[in-house]
Amino acid sequence: MHELGIVFHIIDTVEQVSAENDLERVNAVVLELGEVSGVVPEYLTDCWRWAADKTELLRGSELRVETLPAVTHCGGCGRDYPTVEHGRACPHCQSEETWLLTGNEVSIREIEGV
Repeated sequence: MHELGIVFHIIDTVEQVSAENDLERVNAVVLELGEVSGVVPEYLTDCWRWAADKTELLRGSELRVETLPAVTHCGGCGRDYPTVEHGRACPHCQSEETWLLTGNEVSIREIEGV
Protein backbone atom coordinates (compact mmCIF):
# COMPACT_ATOMS: atom_id res chain seq x y z
CA MET A 1 0.00 0.00 0.00
CA HIS A 2 1.87 3.07 -1.23
CA GLU A 3 -0.96 5.36 -0.08
CA LEU A 4 0.54 5.57 3.43
CA GLY A 5 3.87 6.75 2.00
CA ILE A 6 2.06 9.37 -0.06
CA VAL A 7 0.19 10.55 3.05
CA PHE A 8 3.46 10.88 4.99
CA HIS A 9 4.89 12.98 2.15
CA ILE A 10 1.77 15.18 2.07
CA ILE A 11 1.95 15.68 5.83
CA ASP A 12 5.64 16.65 5.64
CA THR A 13 4.86 19.18 2.92
CA VAL A 14 1.85 20.60 4.78
CA GLU A 15 3.95 20.96 7.95
CA GLN A 16 6.64 22.87 6.00
CA VAL A 17 4.12 25.17 4.31
CA SER A 18 2.32 25.73 7.62
CA ALA A 19 5.57 26.72 9.34
CA GLU A 20 6.44 29.12 6.51
CA ASN A 21 2.99 30.74 6.76
CA ASP A 22 2.61 30.72 10.57
CA LEU A 23 -0.42 28.41 10.54
CA GLU A 24 -1.36 27.02 13.92
CA ARG A 25 -3.96 24.58 12.65
CA VAL A 26 -4.86 22.98 9.34
CA ASN A 27 -8.56 22.31 8.77
CA ALA A 28 -8.37 20.71 5.33
CA VAL A 29 -6.01 19.74 2.56
CA VAL A 30 -7.27 19.55 -1.02
CA LEU A 31 -5.43 17.00 -3.11
CA GLU A 32 -5.58 16.65 -6.88
CA LEU A 33 -5.41 13.00 -7.83
CA GLY A 34 -5.06 11.88 -11.43
CA GLU A 35 -7.56 9.35 -12.69
CA VAL A 36 -4.79 6.90 -13.67
CA SER A 37 -2.34 7.70 -10.86
CA GLY A 38 -2.72 4.22 -9.38
CA VAL A 39 -3.66 5.70 -6.00
CA VAL A 40 -6.86 4.42 -4.39
CA PRO A 41 -8.72 7.45 -2.94
CA GLU A 42 -10.44 5.44 -0.19
CA TYR A 43 -7.10 4.01 1.01
CA LEU A 44 -5.61 7.49 0.90
CA THR A 45 -8.33 9.00 3.08
CA ASP A 46 -8.13 6.08 5.53
CA CYS A 47 -4.37 6.53 5.83
CA TRP A 48 -4.85 10.29 6.19
CA ARG A 49 -7.21 9.91 9.11
CA TRP A 50 -4.80 7.61 10.93
CA ALA A 51 -1.65 9.66 10.29
CA ALA A 52 -3.08 13.20 10.51
CA ASP A 53 -4.60 12.56 13.92
CA LYS A 54 -1.13 11.81 15.27
CA THR A 55 -0.04 15.43 14.74
CA GLU A 56 -1.22 18.50 16.62
CA LEU A 57 -1.30 20.61 13.46
CA LEU A 58 -3.52 18.21 11.47
CA ARG A 59 -5.64 16.53 14.15
CA GLY A 60 -9.25 16.39 12.91
CA SER A 61 -8.37 17.84 9.50
CA GLU A 62 -10.05 16.68 6.33
CA LEU A 63 -8.40 15.37 3.18
CA ARG A 64 -10.48 16.32 0.13
CA VAL A 65 -9.59 14.43 -3.01
CA GLU A 66 -10.44 15.91 -6.41
CA THR A 67 -10.05 13.58 -9.36
CA LEU A 68 -8.33 14.96 -12.47
CA PRO A 69 -9.35 13.28 -15.72
CA ALA A 70 -6.75 11.39 -17.72
CA VAL A 71 -6.16 12.88 -21.16
CA THR A 72 -3.95 11.36 -23.85
CA HIS A 73 -2.44 13.14 -26.85
CA CYS A 74 -2.04 11.45 -30.21
CA GLY A 75 1.15 12.17 -32.15
CA GLY A 76 -0.43 10.72 -35.28
CA CYS A 77 -3.35 13.11 -35.68
CA GLY A 78 -2.57 15.70 -33.00
CA ARG A 79 -5.85 15.28 -31.13
CA ASP A 80 -6.47 14.74 -27.42
CA TYR A 81 -8.90 12.19 -26.03
CA PRO A 82 -10.11 10.70 -22.70
CA THR A 83 -7.61 8.00 -21.74
CA VAL A 84 -9.80 5.79 -19.57
CA GLU A 85 -12.56 5.58 -22.15
CA HIS A 86 -10.29 4.80 -25.12
CA GLY A 87 -6.99 3.41 -23.83
CA ARG A 88 -3.68 3.72 -25.63
CA ALA A 89 -4.86 3.63 -29.25
CA CYS A 90 -6.25 6.90 -30.57
CA PRO A 91 -10.01 6.65 -31.22
CA HIS A 92 -9.69 9.13 -34.09
CA CYS A 93 -6.90 7.56 -36.19
CA GLN A 94 -6.05 4.29 -34.32
CA SER A 95 -2.41 5.37 -33.92
CA GLU A 96 -0.52 4.06 -30.90
CA GLU A 97 1.88 7.00 -31.05
CA THR A 98 0.24 8.47 -27.97
CA TRP A 99 1.28 9.83 -24.58
CA LEU A 100 -0.44 10.81 -21.38
CA LEU A 101 -0.89 14.57 -20.92
CA THR A 102 -2.72 14.62 -17.59
CA GLY A 103 -4.18 12.17 -15.16
CA ASN A 104 -1.14 10.77 -13.36
CA GLU A 105 -0.76 13.65 -10.88
CA VAL A 106 -0.80 13.58 -7.11
CA SER A 107 -0.47 17.17 -5.90
CA ILE A 108 -1.60 19.47 -3.13
CA ARG A 109 -3.90 22.14 -4.53
CA GLU A 110 -4.88 23.92 -1.34
CA ILE A 111 -4.23 24.01 2.39
CA GLU A 112 -6.95 25.53 4.56
CA GLY A 113 -5.74 26.68 7.96
CA VAL A 114 -5.61 29.36 10.60
